[in-house]
Amino acid sequence: MSKIKVAVIGCGTIANAAHIPAYMKNEDVEIKYFCDLIIEKAQACVEKYGCGTAVVDYHDFLNDPEIKAVSVCTHNDFHSIIAIDFMKAGKNVLCEKPAARILSEALEMQKVAHETGVVLNIGVCNRFNTYVEKIKELIDAGELGEVYQVYASFRAYRSIPGLGGDFTTKASSGGGALIDWGVHYLDLILFCCGDPKPLTASGEAFCKLGKDMKNYVYTGMWAEETKNLNGTYDVDDSVTGIVRTAGPVITFNGAWAQNIGQSETYIDFLGDKAGIRLKYCGDFKLYSVKNGMLTESAYSCKTTDMYENEINDFIKCIQEGGRKNRQYIDNAVLTSKIMQAIYDSSDAHKEMIID
Repeated sequence: MSKIKVAVIGCGTIANAAHIPAYMKNEDVEIKYFCDLIIEKAQACVEKYGCGTAVVDYHDFLNDPEIKAVSVCTHNDFHSIIAIDFMKAGKNVLCEKPAARILSEALEMQKVAHETGVVLNIGVCNRFNTYVEKIKELIDAGELGEVYQVYASFRAYRSIPGLGGDFTTKASSGGGALIDWGVHYLDLILFCCGDPKPLTASGEAFCKLGKDMKNYVYTGMWAEETKNLNGTYDVDDSVTGIVRTAGPVITFNGAWAQNIGQSETYIDFLGDKAGIRLKYCGDFKLYSVKNGMLTESAYSCKTTDMYENEINDFIKCIQEGGRKNRQYIDNAVLTSKIMQAIYDSSDAHKEMIID
C-alpha cells in the first residue's frame, strides 16, 4: 500500500509537540509539506525531521493530487478558511481545536464536510486519552448509575498565554480561557456521556486580571514569545457557567488567571450509584458504597499516547473510505454551540437556548 502524503500547516508548538511526531511514527504516512507564514519555522521542520518541503503559502500545494490529508495547526482565525479550502479541493482535514472562533464558522465547516464527503476531524485529543476512554466504558456499563451532573474545574494562577498577542485578541482567537482550555473539558464531558444534545446555557465571562498588561504580575506564561504589551487584551481570563443537556447538567469554573494561588484541573462525574474524579491528563478515583461502607477505588492502567492515537485513527478513517470517528465535526459542533451560548449569555446576562 502506498503511503498517504500529508501536509502540516502551521509549524508552531502543537505541530511539533503532537502532530508531526505522530505522523513520523505512522508507517503509512509521509509528510510532503511543512507550511508556515514564517518560512524559517517550516524550514526548521524540514531540517529537524529530514523530510518534506518548506512552503509559505498553502495555496501552492492546495491542488497537489498527491496530498490526501492536512493538519491545520494555525491560530483559530484561520481554522475555517484553510479547512474549507482543502475540503473543497478534496483533501481530508484534521484541524486543531477549537473548530473555529465562532459558531457560524464551525457550522460552515460542518456544511462543507457534509457536501464534500471528506473527513473533517477536530483535534480534541482527550477523546483518545486512555483514562477518559475507561471512564466512558464505566459510565456506559452503568457503574455510576444515572450521571446527573458533571462539574469541571480548569483554573490556574496567573497563567495568561501570550499576553497582548493572538491568544488575548478576540478577533484572532474568538475568546480566552473558555475557548482555549474549556473546549477540552466540555468536549471530554460530552464524549464520556454519549454526546448528549445541549439545550440551554448560562454563564459569565470576565476580563479582569490581564487588562492592565504592563503591570500584570506572573511567574510563568505559555507562548511568552508571542507576548506584546502594546497589543490587545479583550478576552475572558475567567469564566463560569451552567449547561443543561439531554443528559447531565454541566457546571464549570475556569481561569487562565485568578487571585487564588492554586491550580485546580479536574472533572467530577456525579452519578446516583457512584462518582468519579478525573485528574485532567491523569488518572481517576471512583467513590461509591458497598455493604454499608463508603468505598474509594483508585485505578491505574497502561496508557497510550493520545496524539498518536488521534493521528493514527485519522489516517485509518481515510484508508477506510471516509469513516466518521469520535472527533468528527458533528461532535465538535456541540461544544462550539455551548461555548457560543456561554459567551452570548455573558453579553446578554441571561440564559440562552441552544438550537
